Amino acid sequence: MFRKRKTLLIAPALIMALIPLATAHGADPPPPADRWVPSGALIVVNISKPKAALDLILRPKLIEAIEASPQYKEQTANKGFKQFRSLVRLLETRLDADWQSIVRRLIGGGATFAVGPRKSSLLIIDALDTKVLKETHDLLLFLIESEAEKKGVTTGVPSTKYAGVTTWSLGPNEAHAIIGKRLIIASSPKVLQAALDLRAKAGRKSIASAPAYRKALKSAPADAAATVYVNTAVLKQIPAVAKALAAQKNPLLALLTAPITETLGNSTWLNLSLKIKNDTLTIDAISDGTLADTGAAKFALPTSASDGAMPHLDVPRRIAAISLHRDLQGFYAAKDKLFPERTGGLIFFENMMGIFFTGRDLTTEVLGQMGSKIRLVVVEQKYDPAAGTPAVKIPAFALVLPMKNPKKFSPIMEEAWQKAIGLVNFTRGQSAEPGLIIDRPVYRKTKYTVTGFTPPSEDQPAGAHMRFNFSPTLAMPGNHVILSSSDALARDIMDALAKEAAQPPSPPAGVHSMVELDGGQLASILKANSKNLIRQNIVEKGHTKQQAQAELDMILAAIRSVSKMNLSVGVDKMRSKISLEVHLNMPAERKGDK
Repeated sequence: MFRKRKTLLIAPALIMALIPLATAHGADPPPPADRWVPSGALIVVNISKPKAALDLILRPKLIEAIEASPQYKEQTANKGFKQFRSLVRLLETRLDADWQSIVRRLIGGGATFAVGPRKSSLLIIDALDTKVLKETHDLLLFLIESEAEKKGVTTGVPSTKYAGVTTWSLGPNEAHAIIGKRLIIASSPKVLQAALDLRAKAGRKSIASAPAYRKALKSAPADAAATVYVNTAVLKQIPAVAKALAAQKNPLLALLTAPITETLGNSTWLNLSLKIKNDTLTIDAISDGTLADTGAAKFALPTSASDGAMPHLDVPRRIAAISLHRDLQGFYAAKDKLFPERTGGLIFFENMMGIFFTGRDLTTEVLGQMGSKIRLVVVEQKYDPAAGTPAVKIPAFALVLPMKNPKKFSPIMEEAWQKAIGLVNFTRGQSAEPGLIIDRPVYRKTKYTVTGFTPPSEDQPAGAHMRFNFSPTLAMPGNHVILSSSDALARDIMDALAKEAAQPPSPPAGVHSMVELDGGQLASILKANSKNLIRQNIVEKGHTKQQAQAELDMILAAIRSVSKMNLSVGVDKMRSKISLEVHLNMPAERKGDK
């Protein structure tokens, strides 16, 4: 047993279960919980395999790590938290079990949570042990009535009978009952009665009989630990949701999200499923909405079933990577549909591009010369000793695009780049700020353009200014354009492209968008900026240095708990499918821990 392991992790589970309960007899196992959910439910969460999630969050080493954290120790001095711990100890004594076992017995049979119209909700929990429910009921009922007596109220918690079941209510916004091992908690007596009507009259329609709900569940993998059904046909009528799915104001956001918003915009249901395997969580989302090859988002559709976005570039110290399949010419040609409110404001942008590209048409003669395989990388920098290390360290980033006709387009791109650098220098000169110096070194037989600021003199603090984070670079090895914020990253990308050319990778079939994040590398860049982050926390929140440090440590620990996160968005039978994989960096278990 683990008598001293009390933690906030169990609070949500116990709060749901530690409610006055009334018992009703019935030997037969209840039907699936969704058969007691009214058909008008808008969102239904089914946790069908809770053991996998419980094994993950109740891991002894994880609990020890939480209890050792400064944030947890700070909570132990809180009066409310002390009362909660006393309640847990009392429950452990009455049930002769540690709180982890109690939680497993309370919710180990699964749970279903539904949200309906007018903010109604219904929670159904299947326990593994009726004794746990009974003891919890007795304890909480005693505590509630004791508190009421202190205030001069002696009526206790009111109860009533409905459809042969005793129900209890703590107020107009809560009602509950227990039937065998099943606990039902509703947002009102009316909602609870609707669930009990479905139990008593099998002929009434529940969400389980709704065609859209059945199709959504069928789309989930058989080994899913949990699923979430969303009735998008109704939710799209909510103004805030309709606005989110409407045409974008931001062109960059439209480039990234248009395939998803278009799919959801013509869907009637969305289903999310969660799988848990070891320390990896996988969330898949699919809907019945489709991407039309004539729609505004067709610029993201792969050209064939085997086509898609390219794998991420393998470069050192990578924090994040994005890989997209996007027809840029088709994207910009559809601007009136994708972001109509911004098309007027793009006139200035097009005029500037006309200057850089010597009057060439942006849609056909510039974007039309680019291939559809777009990649972006973000890395932690290593700084040039000659310039020093900046006080504020900004990650380096680079955009990599293929060219359809590099021999023709490379000189055009070089001219545009040098014009842009000239404009930057002119603007900085007007403000009496140092300008960028252009150099043309050679790397891997590629002559490229790198710019940088003059290193600080001996009487200046080395590398103190933020500008030394940047050495804007243009490189065009083979048929690729590399636009990088730093010379070092451009070289790393040229190495990666050379390696890729030797063993060409195959794109994941049908996947048009991929994102990867490295938690350890992200934590590293934040830690490198810890002094500035702590100073900012003190100024903005009024914290002491110790409080600011503790808050930063908590953030870093949370980020480090995710070793890798991968997001992919693709097309499956013209329907968008989103997959998110989260690889956790969990504390290792000791031999014998359960």
